[in-house]
Amino acid sequence: MSKKRQIRLGAFLSATGHHHASWRHPDTNPRGGIDFEHFKKLAAIAEKAKFDAIFTADSDGLWTRASDKEVVRRDGHGPSFEPITLYSALSAVTRNIGFVATASTTYNEPWHIARKYASLDLISGGRAAWNVVTSGNPDAALNFGLDTHPNHGERYRRAAEFVDVVKGLWDSWEDDAFLYDKASGIFSDPEKLHVLDHKGEFFKVRGPLNVPRSPQGHPVLVQAGASEPGKELGARIAEAVFTAWQTLEDAQAFYRDLKFRAAKVGRDPDHIKILPGVYPVIGRTEQEALDKKEQLRTLIDPKVGLSLLTNLGGLDGLSDYDLDGPVPQDLPETNDNKSRQSLLLELAARENLTIRQLYEWVAGARGHRVIHGTPDSIADQLEEWFVNEAADGFNLLAPTYPAGLVDFAELVVPILQKRGLFRKEYEASTLRGNLGLPIPASRHGTSVPQRKFA
Repeated sequence: MSKKRQIRLGAFLSATGHHHASWRHPDTNPRGGIDFEHFKKLAAIAEKAKFDAIFTADSDGLWTRASDKEVVRRDGHGPSFEPITLYSALSAVTRNIGFVATASTTYNEPWHIARKYASLDLISGGRAAWNVVTSGNPDAALNFGLDTHPNHGERYRRAAEFVDVVKGLWDSWEDDAFLYDKASGIFSDPEKLHVLDHKGEFFKVRGPLNVPRSPQGHPVLVQAGASEPGKELGARIAEAVFTAWQTLEDAQAFYRDLKFRAAKVGRDPDHIKILPGVYPVIGRTEQEALDKKEQLRTLIDPKVGLSLLTNLGGLDGLSDYDLDGPVPQDLPETNDNKSRQSLLLELAARENLTIRQLYEWVAGARGHRVIHGTPDSIADQLEEWFVNEAADGFNLLAPTYPAGLVDFAELVVPILQKRGLFRKEYEASTLRGNLGLPIPASRHGTSVPQRKFA
């Protein structure tokens, strides 16, 4: 008998919450982004609730454009920890929860990424994941000696080769290469050490890596992107996919498409967990949830709202239009977040939104699905997508931290558990084990018995 399918949950952490004005909320710590105790508390809440992983986004530049001083003055999306550094510290004060850290293939080198993530994976006992991104922030180019951001297609070609190189480096050592035999003086078997010697379009990397494989083989690979190149990359390399959809039908179409593409390249579709983002506003009554939404809406500064549409959604030039007029549909195509630009334009047309209404919506969920209501209503809405194969789980974007995460953990998780949709205890000590993903065998040899605990 096959094991019953269960929801996977990630907590998308941020400084004060996912509403862009959450730093102004009376219950948040505006310095949270650089407060380790803040993240330590959030990790403990998520682990107690048995979340699979916590996740942080990252950027190789400011989230806002430094030249726009008025937006910098008012935008609370400010300083933050580098994810690998943060998770290395959090791994020492947690036991089971996984760590999904973002790093760009556009402004890094494969050796650096391979070594950092392999190190985190060993430090945490097999709980690391790499969120593979191609950088949607055009200003990042200016921090790396470039005058312009590489085009979308080139970024994805580079990403595909980048991941291949990193995976090759992660397999530098076979699982049983280290003997540690003090009596004979034999530390390792050199026949089980492999030089990658990669030469490709973008990279020339000899190897081998100076970090061995971890208890889960290698870090879980996570990816996001609904453009055609993004879906092709995800189908080929991703083991979890973060995505953003508004309707059940669109989410189902993406789910079927990505699983089909994975099967087409010889992968087991069950080995890709599709996790749409969801922004839940929870109240003990429906009116309480609506009041929470309205309280945050009133805190949005119009200048910050417009910058969000530009920087996140690629909707440039909107300051020339009436904020209370319709969203123009003939804006130039972006070179940055193509799938998010399409999503926002389609949403604005479908819902007949004004520019102000669109940025008010984006300020909360950044293009992800917004749900609100009582704990039972929230659980119903998640269950509908899960049982109808629109999702394997969800990446939770709480409006404010810590309150939004506490509400979900204490009010919604018990309902999902009672319905048999979510675990009551962790199944394993590794992220792969908890996600139900296989340990990848080394390309040079098979896994060894001690890996059974993963």
